[in-house]
Amino acid sequence: MPHFAAGVIRFQNDIFPGKKDLFEKLSKGQEPEALFITCSDSRIETAMITQTDPGELFIVRNAGNIVPPHILHTGSTTAAIEFAVAALHVPHIVICGHTECGAMKGAMNPEGLDSLPHVKEWLSYSKAAVDVVKHIAPDADDATRMRLLLEQNVMLQLQHLKTHPTVATGLAKGTLKLHGWVYDIKTGDVHALDEVQNKFVPVDQRYAVEVAKLAKSSGCAA
Repeated sequence: MPHFAAGVIRFQNDIFPGKKDLFEKLSKGQEPEALFITCSDSRIETAMITQTDPGELFIVRNAGNIVPPHILHTGSTTAAIEFAVAALHVPHIVICGHTECGAMKGAMNPEGLDSLPHVKEWLSYSKAAVDVVKHIAPDADDATRMRLLLEQNVMLQLQHLKTHPTVATGLAKGTLKLHGWVYDIKTGDVHALDEVQNKFVPVDQRYAVEVAKLAKSSGCAA
């Protein structure tokens, strides 16, 4: 805990003064560009990965970056999705999985979760992804199957996301776009779902056009 307290003191003394105008603006409200749904894993640092400032991402974290299908039962993830889309009007939602995910290892081997009944039940929302991997890669090695599971789980959670009324409405109106990512902790690589090809490709390839437009507009602004 002293490590964390010292960090707060450094933030107050060294970081906050240089971003005082930003925090003054944020004190009056938020307008995030995206809802970012990712894993609770301590190794995932969303601001570092995306190079964003406070106020740019509305973040939901849980074991396995899971989105339960919409039902008439309120949970924190469901409430956060509704708030982000209906109240904050985010134009993008990203579901981001990651390598070495303990939740996905548990989903692949649920028999090892008997002592963690709540975790076991929660990971049942990934069962369809596990079944898909077993069907399409029955003879693959463990590493290959796990990589496929990370991707299939993101794709499954995107499907679950579409069952939420606010999301379905945003998609129908064309005011909302969904994105699926997988982050590699060891290499720093991020692969994004290309829905046209129905496969994950490097993020610079998936967003080449958008990044080029951003670079051009930034250059003009400069």
